[in-house]
Amino acid sequence: MEAVQKDHWYFVVLIFLPFLKVAVQQKDVITVRLEEGMVLDCLCPWNGNLSMVSWTKVPDKDPIAVFHPEYGVAFSHHYRERIEFLRTTPMDGSISLRNVTHQDIGLYHCSVQTFPQGPWTRNIQVEDLDTPPEEDDSPEPPTPDEITTDSELIAKQNDNFTISCNHMHNGTVYQVILEKMPNSQPWSIIGVCKKVEGGLVGEDYSDRGRVSCADSLDISLHLTGVEPEDGGFYRCTFSTDAGEQTTTVLLTVPPPAGGFSLSMYMMYIYIGAGTAALILLIVILIVAVRHRRRNRREEYKVKLHPSQSQNIYENIPVCPWSAKKTRQIKNYPIYANLQARGLHKTKNQLPK
Repeated sequence: MEAVQKDHWYFVVLIFLPFLKVAVQQKDVITVRLEEGMVLDCLCPWNGNLSMVSWTKVPDKDPIAVFHPEYGVAFSHHYRERIEFLRTTPMDGSISLRNVTHQDIGLYHCSVQTFPQGPWTRNIQVEDLDTPPEEDDSPEPPTPDEITTDSELIAKQNDNFTISCNHMHNGTVYQVILEKMPNSQPWSIIGVCKKVEGGLVGEDYSDRGRVSCADSLDISLHLTGVEPEDGGFYRCTFSTDAGEQTTTVLLTVPPPAGGFSLSMYMMYIYIGAGTAALILLIVILIVAVRHRRRNRREEYKVKLHPSQSQNIYENIPVCPWSAKKTRQIKNYPIYANLQARGLHKTKNQLPK
């Protein structure tokens, strides 16, 4: 019954939260570094009675965490068992996050509902301060000739292949980031491995493979069915107590022997299908033209010889003058089918 009540008031919050009156907002946006156990401070500066605290992440509209003095706390599925309300004072709505990932980067909005003075809000920006922010005047990405590679790998098309980065330097590793440079574009993160209080946390952002993390923070990218676009530069950045250390790998995917590849195979299929369709269309047109010519020829014959359109036959005796000679011939006359037009000519030629 208690669980039902909690769900009920949580949905009430989802419905009526957008209609609350305009809150007093802290104008300054607080910046917090992305790290394990980070604290998002939301302490209301005045005294009163706390009615409710809600946290949302921009641009999401649904609360990710809600606190109510009577009904307790409620969390969205992604943040369940990761957020904790600190409650150091009666008007404190601050939270802490554990098992953080790069998906936790973003703008958070805290709303504290109080009585009698009303709501108070604050915005907090979570950033990964280990990497410098991108600027409009940032330098162009390095060209392939300017990149120093530590190892070069060759993979065959359509095979399975694994790219591994092992930490071979001194120092304690607490995070490793795997990046790829696609077609001379800026480096893009495809995987992260880091150590937190709860153990090892892995983040996989790869669209073409699967990122794995080892306890030693060695990171691997497993590719299934290697394609030409999988080739390029891969970089592993190890964050240690002695500083950052990088390892760069160049993956080459040459075309199959004979220069035949899957793309060429598909091209041949498309060309063959198009040729077959064209031949079939030509055959259909030839048959249709011949059938039309045949119909026109028949119509022309009928117009030229109207008598051939219908044959009229009459039964006449072959030898009408011989019917008087014998009785048998009279009883069993012999007939022949002749056309009506020819019949008149024959009768004129017979002797009277």
